[in-house]
Amino acid sequence: MTTRDITKRLAAGLFTASLGLGSMGAMAQERDSFSIAWTIYAGWVPWQYAEDYGIMKKWADKYDIEVDIVQVNDYIESINQYTAGQFDGVVATSMDGLSIPAASGVDTTALIVGDYSNGNDGLVSKDAKTIEELEGETVHLVELSVSHYLLARALASVGLEERDLSVVNISDADLVSAFQTDDVRHVATWNPLLAEVEAYPGATKLFDSSQIPGHIKDLTLVNTETLADNPKLGKALVGAWYETMSILASDSEEGQEARAFLGELSGTDQAGYEAQLAGMKMFWEPQMSVDFINSNEALDAMDSVRQFSFEKGLLGQGAMSPDFVGIEFPDGSIMGDTGNVKLRFNDSYMQMAADGEI
Repeated sequence: MTTRDITKRLAAGLFTASLGLGSMGAMAQERDSFSIAWTIYAGWVPWQYAEDYGIMKKWADKYDIEVDIVQVNDYIESINQYTAGQFDGVVATSMDGLSIPAASGVDTTALIVGDYSNGNDGLVSKDAKTIEELEGETVHLVELSVSHYLLARALASVGLEERDLSVVNISDADLVSAFQTDDVRHVATWNPLLAEVEAYPGATKLFDSSQIPGHIKDLTLVNTETLADNPKLGKALVGAWYETMSILASDSEEGQEARAFLGELSGTDQAGYEAQLAGMKMFWEPQMSVDFINSNEALDAMDSVRQFSFEKGLLGQGAMSPDFVGIEFPDGSIMGDTGNVKLRFNDSYMQMAADGEI
């Protein structure tokens, strides 16, 4: 699984900074055809169900538009392409939305807050029984990914810092097999890889994302100007998403079939997919999304994410502080530079769905 592999992030930022800024004018106009990029992860595969089962088309038809849901095999590449203007929207974590399109100057709106990782990301050791025992040790992970962020939060929870140990970058494709060797003793990763390393005899899960609720958010992002000029796009996407959620959350035959379909699409089966869902806080209903993104928990989590992104140089060479990119929340408050707001959490469409107005 390569959906969160972001080792190409720094090169991506340089590449998209030039393309993204030049593309926004072409995107910002009233249109009737749009495209959204997605990649395989438990929180995003429902878009393919909405596409294949006619839900997206139904909602697009309602607003006399066309919405093409496009699978891209490489997660970071999908965000690069969105940033360059090749897509009107993309699925991404909040950290990646901040550090790639927003940091590259592309004004981006989090239209749908779908879920947050609630155990799907974790830190596992063969030897250590506590986080403190990692001091002086080596942890393998996908560098600059949400796994790296998770490690930073785990260390901070016991008063340690990254400099107190060594971090070695490893591809997610190699992580499980490497954990079978004597050389790799501690890893941070995400499901389904997490379940595999956790099952290693004697392994201990030292920390997981349930201990930092709301920090690793899965979002559907859209270009802010495109959304402003085409509110029907926002209505169609939100309508299709929450109809799909109502099916997935159901114990009905339709819900069972949907989870089986998404399990197969994710390279597992219904039980495997449901296990991944169990490691996430899913916002099955729009009001759940609205309530979360307006919470202090969401605000504090985003502040932590931007601090980490700055410390790792993910906001770009021009960023002199974590305030470089302004982040706007639903109540209009802004975290960071009010003159450079490039990431916006807009709950208005989700609220319309909650109120039955779309």
